[in-house]
Amino acid sequence: MIKTEKVTYSNSKNTFEGVIAWNDSLYEKRPVILVVHNYKGQFEFDVEKAKDLAKLGYLGFAIDMYGKGIRANTPKEADALMRALNEDRKELLKRIRLAVEKAKDFELADPSKIGALGFCFGGKCVLDLARSGDQIKGVASFHGVYDPPNIEYSGPIKAAILVLHGWGDPLATPQQTIALAQELTQKNADWNISAYGHTGHAFTNPYANSKETGMFFNASSNRRSWQLAMRFFEELFTD
Repeated sequence: MIKTEKVTYSNSKNTFEGVIAWNDSLYEKRPVILVVHNYKGQFEFDVEKAKDLAKLGYLGFAIDMYGKGIRANTPKEADALMRALNEDRKELLKRIRLAVEKAKDFELADPSKIGALGFCFGGKCVLDLARSGDQIKGVASFHGVYDPPNIEYSGPIKAAILVLHGWGDPLATPQQTIALAQELTQKNADWNISAYGHTGHAFTNPYANSKETGMFFNASSNRRSWQLAMRFFEELFTD
């Protein structure tokens, strides 16, 4: 049976609340995959993804980048919450690193096998985690945003990177996608970009339906990208 539990974790400034999902019929330690939310904050979508990961034998950890009880109810609120971290990428990195450390502490976690996937803003978060040089196995960015942080990292990127990209994404243009590939190559990263035609931003969100703004669900791209991400993590976590 798939079980979930709310998890509170803190630093000296903030308290966060995530949700851990696991299959209680398995007893051995297992890899953990963080699920990082979009610009609205953690909602049921992210918890469902964590549960999907649990069904595959992982610990799925839907993390919280904004703080306990801090969620956006309108696009304006979401923009403000996201903007604060976009303008302070050091704080963004601190928060996702805190979640990684919490993930390692779970009783059923194999701390040597940590991965992360993120959607939209969450895609930016997992890319920043990889850019930092942290020793996690890999990250998958679903329709993420690619602008690099204003932080200088001297070492190579150690995590494998999978970018799942809608070619018509207005928030990540073809030029920005090429720039990301060049950046990752210069940092000697193990990277792969899978681009989907006739696909915009938010292609994993069944409620996105604004083709005129480039924000719309694409069922085939959603299915294909998830399958590819699961193969990516399976390969990374296989001894």
